[in-house]
Amino acid sequence: MHPTRWGDPARAQALPDGARGMVELVFGVDDRPALDAAPLPPVAIDAAVLAELARAVGPANVRTDDETRRVRTRGKSTPDLLRARAGDLTDAPDAVVRPGSHDEVAAVLAIAVEHHLAVVPFGGGTAVTGGLVARRDGYAGVLSLDLVRMDRLVSVDHISMTAVLEPGLRGPEAEALLAAEGMTLGHYPQSWEFASIGGFAATRSSGQSSAGYGRFDALVVGLTVATPRGRIDLGTAPANAAGPDLRQLFLGSEGAFGVITAVTVRVRKLPEVKVYEGWRWPSFAAGAAAMRTLAQSGLLPTVLRLSDETESAINLADPAAIGAEASQACLMITGYEGEPAAVEAKRAAVTAVLAGLGGTGAGTAAGEKWAHGRFDAPYLRDSMLDAGVLVETLETATFWSNVTRLYDDVKAALTAALGEPSLVLCHISHVYETGCSLYFTVAAKEADDPLAQWRAAKAAASDAMIDAGATITHHHAVGTDHKPWFAREIGPLGVSVLRAVKADLDPTGVLNPGVMIP
Repeated sequence: MHPTRWGDPARAQALPDGARGMVELVFGVDDRPALDAAPLPPVAIDAAVLAELARAVGPANVRTDDETRRVRTRGKSTPDLLRARAGDLTDAPDAVVRPGSHDEVAAVLAIAVEHHLAVVPFGGGTAVTGGLVARRDGYAGVLSLDLVRMDRLVSVDHISMTAVLEPGLRGPEAEALLAAEGMTLGHYPQSWEFASIGGFAATRSSGQSSAGYGRFDALVVGLTVATPRGRIDLGTAPANAAGPDLRQLFLGSEGAFGVITAVTVRVRKLPEVKVYEGWRWPSFAAGAAAMRTLAQSGLLPTVLRLSDETESAINLADPAAIGAEASQACLMITGYEGEPAAVEAKRAAVTAVLAGLGGTGAGTAAGEKWAHGRFDAPYLRDSMLDAGVLVETLETATFWSNVTRLYDDVKAALTAALGEPSLVLCHISHVYETGCSLYFTVAAKEADDPLAQWRAAKAAASDAMIDAGATITHHHAVGTDHKPWFAREIGPLGVSVLRAVKADLDPTGVLNPGVMIP
């Protein structure tokens, strides 16, 4: 991806006319182009150590050139982009190492332990909470362990409906390989085009089709992990009672406990049809109540998301239409995937429930527009940053009985911290029988110090989440940004347990130091 922007540089675009008009009206345009590529700090790792790494993975797979290091510096949060756009690339790794197998990963870890090099596992580079920024102090250098060469579909079990995937596979690559076998994973986070299978597992990702396919951690039935102390293979049966589920140590561990080298996942038959449609609700509360009814009655479609009044009015579900006139009613998107008869039966049942609860059908056009633009919002963020508008997202989750309090408290905290002019938008896109996630998007006129501006707003919102009894993250992971609130969420004893696991699996502390563990 581009070092100072999201995604494919060829898809970068100026603000659509409607969106630019909205920006001028609400914020005023203050063009802030990114600086030219800045020079990187010199490589700190000794040539002899680099030669040792080259012997382990092949000379072509150890890179120290500026271009390669630059695009593996940090992730793609707004603070990451703001620093890169200002020319600050001080967190660049010293070298990018590309192993091609589990054994080569193990060899790199052994060299890192011997020479005390920090190792940052790298998948697609889409992290948004600081998970790719290892602590450098006390280490002889920082390695970006780029898993891009580990990109095979190892096997498919058509009887058990499972597949073994290597961690470097990007979302589209994994789906293409599975489609050739008549299968799908069905995991489509907004980062899907660039994020990797290993990253999905290491951050406990949740995709836009989670209502039908489930979160990624729910799809994982087995893992192979390389740690500084050796190999771990987990997942011998569809379920067991053989002690605590050790897979959960590595799902969400963000590379701090080990490097995931293979993932066994549950797969489904490739859907024959996909249908997406829209619904309108008189209020966010009414739409959320309808989502709860569907979840608790076992009638969840494949996709289920609801935008609040502000997000619906701005048309954020259809980035190309931002600024166009829209209904003030809240927009819900429902999606159905599978065999034709099953899709029609589920669609009819859901339609009856939603209509009975007061929803108004908005037709398939609204759903198709959402599906067409579902991966485009990060490109819009780049265009807003170019115009001097700070845009960022954050998310949380709670039980249904606490949704209203959490929504009100986080929105109030963000509004107070950002001041005027600012916008705070929210949607629900992941639902369960017992609760749901809330995903907030904010936009505000950039201050002279936008990093400090966002840090204050993020801290206020994070305090509100924990004070309301919610989680600090539903699917963005902990990284470095969430660590203080993660510590509050799990308590001192929980922190102590994580530190004990880290000390046992990674006694010299070379794996992603400073990330995830408070």
